[in-house]
Amino acid sequence: MTAPTDPKLHAIRDKIHAGERLSFDDGLALEATHDIFTVGELANLVRERKNGDTTFYNVNTHLNPTNVCVYRCSFCSFRSDLKGPTAYVMTDEQIVGRAREATERGCTELHIVGGLHHQLPYEWYLGIIANIHREFPALHLKAWTAVEWDWFEKLTKRSTRELLSEMRDAGLGSLPGGGAEIFHPDVRSKICDYKADADQWLHVHRTWHELGGKSNATMLYGHIERAEHRIDHMMRLRGLQDETGGFQTFIPLAFHPSNNPLGQGIPKPSGMMDLKVMAIARLMLDNFPHIKAYWQMLGVKIAQVAQSWGSDDIDGTVVHEKIYHAAGSDSPQEMTVADLRRLIEEAGRVPVERDTLYCEVVRDQPVGQRWQTGRRLVTLN
Repeated sequence: MTAPTDPKLHAIRDKIHAGERLSFDDGLALEATHDIFTVGELANLVRERKNGDTTFYNVNTHLNPTNVCVYRCSFCSFRSDLKGPTAYVMTDEQIVGRAREATERGCTELHIVGGLHHQLPYEWYLGIIANIHREFPALHLKAWTAVEWDWFEKLTKRSTRELLSEMRDAGLGSLPGGGAEIFHPDVRSKICDYKADADQWLHVHRTWHELGGKSNATMLYGHIERAEHRIDHMMRLRGLQDETGGFQTFIPLAFHPSNNPLGQGIPKPSGMMDLKVMAIARLMLDNFPHIKAYWQMLGVKIAQVAQSWGSDDIDGTVVHEKIYHAAGSDSPQEMTVADLRRLIEEAGRVPVERDTLYCEVVRDQPVGQRWQTGRRLVTLN
């Protein structure tokens, strides 16, 4: 490894090579440096220690059952008022039809999130999980952000633990990481006031982990937050992971400024910022098995380069994604398995298909032909 051009990185480099944990101040030093190639090189070192040359992908589809939402988060381009021109609520037939389409495409995962519809009861959300699982029990249902679980508590006056247990019994497989945004109250109060705060977000995931479940974590960056807010966010996630070990992957989400109030006058994060945030996440979150470069948010090219900047996952086929495209994402609506594998191989990595819980999926026939159930062989995290 070449010597850092920034002398402040020497001690950090020594810590990384020794396998020692970085501090909050180390995180700020990484944020402040212009020696981003050293930061990337260190992140790649950690990435390869944990996952070698492997880059994971999965075959998945998104389901957003409604965009009607009681909250008005300033960064959101997806939500609609009840009588807004873009408002929609999917029928039971449409929802099950989406799950059928996913199964026929060979998907192993259905990613389910949506708006907090103030005229729909909790039982409607529960029914989505139960109905899909009844029809397609092999399809893993990753559903409802911590913000949605907080809303379910408000609707039912029941505990998070009870609700999570009920959904799990109905067929819930894992939790997505959405709704985290930025934990620090100085930022959160400005971009998503009223909805679940950091403590509640962490409480939902802690409770799910205590029930034996796995979940993901995210961070929305590149808007009005500062470096110390990003590092604070990662430190809180790292602390909960020390307690529970239930997080599988961290997903940095680049803010898209189109079609939302927060985006006025704010440029889209640069490619350099995307790579730097990815690399710092890999260095700070030493107890997270995986760091994901979500190509829908980053764009295909940055997600590909990120496989040498700390990321070991590029997400999946991601059919029917609406939330980030509403905010101006110009990435494709979906990616074929062949395209994903090509991108990974071009990045010098070995593509491995995983399911939601990071077990390898071995196909009897390639996706795109009449699909037969794959064998899940080995836990990879």
